[in-house]
Amino acid sequence: MRQTLIELHKALLEAERAQYELVHGRVPPAELLQLLLGDPQFAWLRSISELIVRIDELSEAEEPPTRQQSDEVQGLVRRLLTGTDTRSEFARRYADTLQRQPAIVVIHGRVMRALGAPPTDPPREGAGER
Repeated sequence: MRQTLIELHKALLEAERAQYELVHGRVPPAELLQLLLGDPQFAWLRSISELIVRIDELSEAEEPPTRQQSDEVQGLVRRLLTGTDTRSEFARRYADTLQRQPAIVVIHGRVMRALGAPPTDPPREGAGER
């Protein structure tokens, strides 16, 4: 799961970078990390970054993760990527990016399969709004 989540994060970062560059011009690789860490346009990606860090911490701990810890992290990833909270900034931006980037939909599916989840439609922009 970790590897496919990293692949998804990279694809989302590149998609956001492309949007940013339309307004601000080319972004050198060294500057991209600073944008990810501090620019409001990239803030929504921090949710997925934090999950990757959490997975890394669990895998690097002296004791292997418990089943409960693994299930908890998988649940967090599933909830984040399926847009169950349509009011969150991540859910809105993720759905928008999926609409613009079909290749990311494919990666989304790989993450879901890695989670052992049945194939589901990725979140759609405006889903769940009344």
